[in-house]
Amino acid sequence: MKKKTIIIVLILLVVLLSIGFMVSLSKQERKVVVYVSHDQDYSEPILKDFEQATGIKVEALYDTEATKTVGLVNRLIAEKNNPQADVFWNNEVMRSVMLKQEGILDTYCSPNAADIDNVYKDSECYWTGFAARARVILYNTEKMSEEPDSIYDFKDSKWEGKTCMGNPLLGTTSTHMAVVFASMGDEDAKEFLLEIKDNGIQIVESNSMVRDQVVAGECYFGLTDTDDAYDAVAGGKPVKMIFPDQSTGEIGDLIIPNSVMLIKGSPHPQEAKALIDYLLTSDVEEKLADSALQMPLKKSSTVPENVPDVKNIKPLNLTQEQIYEKMEVSKRFVQDVFLR
Repeated sequence: MKKKTIIIVLILLVVLLSIGFMVSLSKQERKVVVYVSHDQDYSEPILKDFEQATGIKVEALYDTEATKTVGLVNRLIAEKNNPQADVFWNNEVMRSVMLKQEGILDTYCSPNAADIDNVYKDSECYWTGFAARARVILYNTEKMSEEPDSIYDFKDSKWEGKTCMGNPLLGTTSTHMAVVFASMGDEDAKEFLLEIKDNGIQIVESNSMVRDQVVAGECYFGLTDTDDAYDAVAGGKPVKMIFPDQSTGEIGDLIIPNSVMLIKGSPHPQEAKALIDYLLTSDVEEKLADSALQMPLKKSSTVPENVPDVKNIKPLNLTQEQIYEKMEVSKRFVQDVFLR
């Protein structure tokens, strides 16, 4: 009897230890791997808040300012047959469209995307936009008494050598080049870009460098994004930002949502969906509005007084797919014109 009792106790101990091991293993596996091309200063606090709210550990890989989006997209494509990431938090949309076409993404229709306008999300739920930026002209108020309010001002001879933009092969500047082709047509786009090159536009590494050059007065005005421009405006620098081409008959402005998507073959799909749901909350949009002048897209989100309301900006009359279709032709042309 005593021997039988010992055996039962040993069996119970083994069972309890096994349960404890499985619980411990389960806790260890509660993680999500996210690749992030949004600025780390703004995205990292959001991801830490998610960790605290859910207990899910976040392993984040951030990209650099100069190669952001492109570097992570290339990595996702290289990992297609052995996915390492669960979620991609992209700071724009064009490469999200490309990743869909490359078969890198899986569908996920988050319930939190219901009050986001259809123009800012994929019709098949491969990606969803949130917390948008816009392209702006940032100008130095000590160097200019008149406001440059159109991209056509970049070819005005009175500003020869005094304008700048980021590397036209990278980030939102490359998207803007595709917009030029999609909105003007190929031949007019080529003529326009040749004119701004001949007018001495300076090509710098990134949008943040455009901001820095304008602040320093090295460029009188340049093309950048609202988040980079806002850093200078909020810091009291002698600059002002303008949403370009807002008048009747003009092409409108490029609105650039963040986009979030589920990676096909995600190692942690449930945790990935939880993170996507979290990023698509009003709370996250409002935090990004406060920290980086990101414009909320959800109808339930509150727009702070110092943040532009996306409803008040005249957008381009183009779909994301129409812009994407011009990415290759614009890339080839700007590489030949600006980078050789």
